[in-house]
Amino acid sequence: MRVKIEVKNLSYYFGQERVIKDLSLRIPENVIFSVLGPARSGVTTLLRTLNRLSDLNPETRTEGEVLLDGEDVLAKDVNVTELRRRVGMVFDVPTPLPLSVYDNVAYGPRLRGTKGRKALADCVEGALRTAALWDDVKDRLNVPAMSLSGGQQQRLCIARVLAQGPEVILLDRPCSGLDPISTSKIEDSLIRLKESVTVVIAPHNVQQAGRISDRVAFMLMGRLIEEGETKKVFVSPEFRETSDYITGRFG
Repeated sequence: MRVKIEVKNLSYYFGQERVIKDLSLRIPENVIFSVLGPARSGVTTLLRTLNRLSDLNPETRTEGEVLLDGEDVLAKDVNVTELRRRVGMVFDVPTPLPLSVYDNVAYGPRLRGTKGRKALADCVEGALRTAALWDDVKDRLNVPAMSLSGGQQQRLCIARVLAQGPEVILLDRPCSGLDPISTSKIEDSLIRLKESVTVVIAPHNVQQAGRISDRVAFMLMGRLIEEGETKKVFVSPEFRETSDYITGRFG
């Protein structure tokens, strides 16, 4: 299986505190890869490092390498804007732009120079279909995005990222505030999505990781404890910390 992202000896510092500690990890292409861990384990920080959103805080620094298709994204000469197009991110709270549904999805392609009406319309429809939102909004593309339900707004945010043509999509607990029906729709869209992109997710809970992941990694206090195929890690984890977390003894 081809490796899409390889993390090598990554350490991440916030001030003097080392939040991620010598982490090495391989994420294959076209899988759903879940990163699990309790609060303060460094899960969100790891996701934000993969597309350098972590750079936005001037009090932080990184050591090690994060290779995307073999190229180190932490190198000084990397085009960070292009990196974030290739590695898009969806956050736990939906963040639609104060625009229509259509303009939310078309915003990125327009910035990249897509101008033809048909080209934009095709791009918007394709992204909304992939995010499992097209049937819900195809007759109201011009309504304000904020008028959608919470689950629809989150799928709209996924579509907005997809319209940029990413190779990897990062999701930080995207279903944390959603009802079970909305959660199920997003999970279904992610399973279809892995056919064309690599999905890295900090799941809402352990059960979600078990439902949708091909592989999982478990982090604790900034260290990688265990990584492997989901079924193997869930059924026969190698380490007691992993077993205790998966079975709900802590976290």
